[in-house]
Amino acid sequence: MPSILASPLWVAQLATGAKSFRDNPIIGSPRLNAMGLHSGRAALAHRLAWARRARLTRGLDPADRAAFDRDGFVVVRDFLPADAFAALRDGVTAQRFATREMRQGNTITRRVAIGPTFLQAVPEAKALIEDTRFRALCRYVGSFRSEPLHYIQTILTECDVPDPDPQTRLHADTFHPTLKAWFFLNDVEAADGPFSYVPGSHRLTPARLAWERARSVTAQGSSDFLSARGSLRIDASELGALGLPPAKQFPVPANTLVVADTCGFHARVAASRPSRRLELWSFSRRNPFVPWTGADLLSMPGIAERRIEYMWQLRDRLQKWMGQPWQPRGNKFVLDD
Repeated sequence: MPSILASPLWVAQLATGAKSFRDNPIIGSPRLNAMGLHSGRAALAHRLAWARRARLTRGLDPADRAAFDRDGFVVVRDFLPADAFAALRDGVTAQRFATREMRQGNTITRRVAIGPTFLQAVPEAKALIEDTRFRALCRYVGSFRSEPLHYIQTILTECDVPDPDPQTRLHADTFHPTLKAWFFLNDVEAADGPFSYVPGSHRLTPARLAWERARSVTAQGSSDFLSARGSLRIDASELGALGLPPAKQFPVPANTLVVADTCGFHARVAASRPSRRLELWSFSRRNPFVPWTGADLLSMPGIAERRIEYMWQLRDRLQKWMGQPWQPRGNKFVLDD
C-alpha cells in the first residue's frame, strides 16, 4: 500500500532534479535505465542548461565565459581589493556565530548561514555577494537568474581519524549542471585538502553519456551509498576512457574565487595534515527541466536571504521523516577546534 500511494510522487519526480536511484524505484529501475531513462534525463537537462546559459551572458567577462565553457570552472585570484578582503576576513573571524556542523569520515564541515543576522554583523560580505562579476559568473555557471544560498564554511580535517572523508573520491554531484562557488578566506596549501576538478568533465560528451547510462543500470544496488543516492563516484583510472585528463588541484592563496559546475567530476583532496579551510561558499540548484532563466520565487527579496534559516528549521521539525545532517553546535568562532 505505501508503494501504491507513493507511485504518483515517484513519477512526478522524473520532471524534477530528483536523482536518487535508491529512494525512487522508477529513477533507479535497471530495466528503464538500460532503455535510456537516466541518460535521457541527463541529455535533456544539459541541453536546456546550455540554452539558458546562452541567454545569461550579460555582464559576463568573455574570458570567464571561455574558461568555463572549456574547463567547467573559473578561477580568479585577488578577486576583491585588498582592503575589502581584509575587512571581510576580519569580520568573519573576529566574532562568534550560530553554527551547524556535519561529520563525514575524518572531516567536519561547519556552516554559518549568511542571512540578515550575519549581514548585520559582517556587512563587508555584501562586497562579494553583490559584486557584479561574481553574480554574472554564478548565473552563467548555474544557468539560472537565481540568488544562490551563501554560507561561511569551515572544513576541519583530523588526519589521525582513520575513517576517510567520502568527498575525497572523484564524483559528480548530480546528473545535471549545478553551481558551487568557493571564495577562500585563508590560504589553502596542497597539504590542506584543496578542491580538485577534472577539466572538461562538465560537458556531456557521447563517452560521458554512455558512462552515465552504464552506471545508472547498477546504481540502485550499489554498495557505495552516495552513488546509490545519485552522486556517482568515478575512479581516476576511468577518466582516460572518457577522454578526460587527470583532476587538477587548486592550492590557492586567500582572496581567490573558484566557481564550478559540479556536475563535472570533482573532489576534496585528502589532507595530509590537520587543517582548517575557511571560505564563503555558495550553492544553487533549481529544477533542471524548466526552460526559463528567472521566475524563481525563492530568490525574491525578503525570502532569498532567509531561505537557509527556514530550511534548517523545517528539517529540525521533520527530521524524523526527512533527516537532518546539519546539527546545531552553538555559538563559535569559525576557526574553533
